[in-house]
Amino acid sequence: MEQTVRKQRILSGIQPSGTPTLGNYIGAMRNWKLLEDEYDCLYMIADLHAITVRQEPAKLRQQSIQLLALLLAIGLDPEKNVLFFQSHVPQHAQMNWLLNCYTYMGEMSRMTQFKDKSAKHADNINCGLFTYPVLMAGDILLYQANLVPVGVDQTQHLEICRDIAARVNGLYSGVFTIPEGYYPKVGARVMSLQEPTRKMSKSDADDSFISILDGPDTVRRKIRRAVTDSDGEIRFDPENKPGVSNLLSILSALTGETIDSLAESFADKGYGDLKSAVTDATIETLVPIQTSFNQYMADKAYLESVYRTGAERASRIAERTLAKLMKKIGFIAK
Repeated sequence: MEQTVRKQRILSGIQPSGTPTLGNYIGAMRNWKLLEDEYDCLYMIADLHAITVRQEPAKLRQQSIQLLALLLAIGLDPEKNVLFFQSHVPQHAQMNWLLNCYTYMGEMSRMTQFKDKSAKHADNINCGLFTYPVLMAGDILLYQANLVPVGVDQTQHLEICRDIAARVNGLYSGVFTIPEGYYPKVGARVMSLQEPTRKMSKSDADDSFISILDGPDTVRRKIRRAVTDSDGEIRFDPENKPGVSNLLSILSALTGETIDSLAESFADKGYGDLKSAVTDATIETLVPIQTSFNQYMADKAYLESVYRTGAERASRIAERTLAKLMKKIGFIAK
């Protein structure tokens, strides 16, 4: 009799703090569809994490539901993937308290993102901002995730998660799976259109990034204003020609052509030609996603069925882990 081998589980959380950028799409989101047959995938809209920074309630609700619609619009199948709002699974907050009691102040004080965010939000340095790596650790450990997609800025958080899991397992054996980082094939690193030595970010000035929901006219305007240089030569040279190199990277990522072949094809052309090609490829990529997004946003009943079902599926997994840890600690079972 053949034994069914459980797929490795991947958990990824996305904050509803604004519409994802073209950089988010190229660097991560477009690859998620490729994972759903090979892995057991959970995608969490991390609304609890979002409130470490003050949020406008109506805007938070709108951005959360839009992000869910976007996940569907890029092709994620809610039958194959678990799509849910973090706040709909109360085990996240419960696990956060338990793990806070197994995490040391010194560990939290070394987190570089706390220092960075404290500098940006000096009027609101709250306890959640200080301890949110523990909430993140709980997010991962609740689902016994084997793999967690991590960027360079999240490596430290994965390490503290592993440290907490090992500490708890040392006290109460066999509670948590120790997660590993998931490092997909390196995609293009999309840089700011206005400061091409920095990564594209939705928190920067509007002309610096392209949102997945930017319409064709907006895309044309932003790429037309993208920073290049004055020598007029189209070649890939990130150090000396970061703006031109960024446009070539975007075009390569969207068309599948190599950067070398693109640079060769533009050898006798100007920056305007390159920007036109990047504009066309971007619009061609985004318009089908936007069409699908608008269809999902028009069907609120369907979106509600997706997030309710997702929360139920996530809660079943999370409750097993939470109950196991609470029993090990010594709490009386319900």
